[in-house]
Amino acid sequence: MMEKKKFRLFDAVLMAVVVVLVVESVAPAAAIGPSQFFWWAALLILFFLPYGLISAELGTTYDDDGGIYDWVRKAFGKRWGGRAAWLYWINFPIWMASLAVLFTGVIEQTLQIKMGTWTNVLVQLVFIGVITLICCYPIADSKWILNLAAIAKIVIILSLGILGIYVAVTKGVASKFTVETMLPKFDLKSLSYISVILFNFLGFEVVTTMASDMQNPKKQIPQAIVFGGILIAFFYVFAAFGMGVAIPASKLSASGGLMDSMLLLVGHHNWFIFLIAILFMYTLAANLISWSAGVNYVASYAAKNNDLPAIFGKLSQKNDMPVGATVLNGVIAAVLVVAAPLIPNPDLFWAFFSLNVVALLGSYILMFPAFWKLRKDDPNTERPFKVPGNKLMINLMTWIPVTLLIITLIFTAIPLNGSASEINGKGPILIGSIITVIVGEICIAHAEKKDKKSDPKPKIKSNIVESKGVN
Repeated sequence: MMEKKKFRLFDAVLMAVVVVLVVESVAPAAAIGPSQFFWWAALLILFFLPYGLISAELGTTYDDDGGIYDWVRKAFGKRWGGRAAWLYWINFPIWMASLAVLFTGVIEQTLQIKMGTWTNVLVQLVFIGVITLICCYPIADSKWILNLAAIAKIVIILSLGILGIYVAVTKGVASKFTVETMLPKFDLKSLSYISVILFNFLGFEVVTTMASDMQNPKKQIPQAIVFGGILIAFFYVFAAFGMGVAIPASKLSASGGLMDSMLLLVGHHNWFIFLIAILFMYTLAANLISWSAGVNYVASYAAKNNDLPAIFGKLSQKNDMPVGATVLNGVIAAVLVVAAPLIPNPDLFWAFFSLNVVALLGSYILMFPAFWKLRKDDPNTERPFKVPGNKLMINLMTWIPVTLLIITLIFTAIPLNGSASEINGKGPILIGSIITVIVGEICIAHAEKKDKKSDPKPKIKSNIVESKGVN
């Protein structure tokens, strides 16, 4: 018989890097400027390590199919579980819309053309339609999609960093990298982008699914968190350095920054630029395809437990794929890109991406208190991996990340200084966030009402399970 426990520390670290690393969010993080180096280090310690350890405990202790929904539901009840599932799911179609906008932007940058508004919308609708169709079939679970995307991400990030070093040595840099400039800035723009760094750290939960195949999960999981987190931060910062060399942070676009940097570093109309553009566009599609099943299965699971409307629970009769939630993804994303020309925000990618970040981080705000409460109310359940530390340490690891999430969401979505530019930039994000919450409450209330009519008892046992977060 084959030995079962073959998942090594190297495999866990590699999986964490491949899953968490999202190329399109390099530019928004780089827009912070040289002070991002401080924020990466600080948030690695204050957020990623507690998040990784807590998700590891929850994922290995409660290991069914409901993810963050089940954790929150077990801790705080059905309604809060439904809210967690809704926020966790709704981020995906918004993310899809943002990547559709970015997809057409890459085409325009690479070919040096300007497509009309409705031509852009048409291409974006085709992008959304193709992704949605693929996600309705088991090919969405294929490992080769993620493997090819990993290669593409590494090529893009190493290219940016290496070219940045070459240009810095031979021609100088566009941004100043000094101790003074790398100290944190507390202006509204920088603090608005810190949510992107938090977003870039999410997704580590997938590693906890392999705990049963590890030789020593109690030792290997925290090691994978530390080494994986350091590598993830290094890759992001390495690519961001290449952007900083090419473009001053004050002029760096959250949407077009990556391709703008490559064009300035390499030049126009050469094979390498076309290669990077193709790889970049592939990673946009692959990220969505690879993560769709995890997000949609959580929504489907919540629907079967009558915490989201029944349409989310519709499965394909041929292959049991969650087609109900998947088709809804495509419909919502399509509505967003069609409505996009009416949004006053000049950077549509950032507007959609920020709304996506707000929704996803909102679901994780619920995860940390759920961990704290389950530790208190369910101490006797066996935990294959347990977060180390006394009561004070557990409180710090719970509430510091929650505080960081709340603060960054406020700076991301609320126009605090009242200027016209900030209102135009953040106003749509705030309005979109409010609409998202209201629609979620309507869906949850509808499911709750239908559940009471059909059967007052839950359809499914409330088991806690591991979440396969989106990045």
